[in-house]
Amino acid sequence: MVLIAMLSFSCSTDSLDETAENTTTNIVVPETKVIEIEIVELINDYRLSIGLNPLNNMKLIKSQAYSHTDYMIEHDNVSHDNFYQRKTYLINNAGANKVSENVAYGFTTAESVVNAWLNSPGHRENIEGDFTDFDISAEQNSQGKWYYTNIFVKK
Repeated sequence: MVLIAMLSFSCSTDSLDETAENTTTNIVVPETKVIEIEIVELINDYRLSIGLNPLNNMKLIKSQAYSHTDYMIEHDNVSHDNFYQRKTYLINNAGANKVSENVAYGFTTAESVVNAWLNSPGHRENIEGDFTDFDISAEQNSQGKWYYTNIFVKK
């Protein structure tokens, strides 16, 4: 189970081109959960510790992250499906010039998911990237398994 959880994350950059249907038409921004606050703080603390700027939270980014996390739960699959639509939406509505995302599932604490991302070169590259804003969505499926979407934006 630990091995599955350790391998159950992925990252995406703005070079990924998806052609799936648009899932960004209904904007929902749920209340922020404690685990999401902890993830945001851990990522910003890490960025500060290596001399990078902290990233600002943005509700528009959170809405896109939440929509995708909900999608992954619905399909019981961690993925970057529809990334191109999220990217385009954030370019058009949040002034983004660059968009990347990390996704994960199965981790039970903020520390475990952030550590997994930091121990993966592609995910760490997103966390250490030249971004200005970000936000996170962490949701549990009906069995209590956590799914995560962390989107990074440069304006």
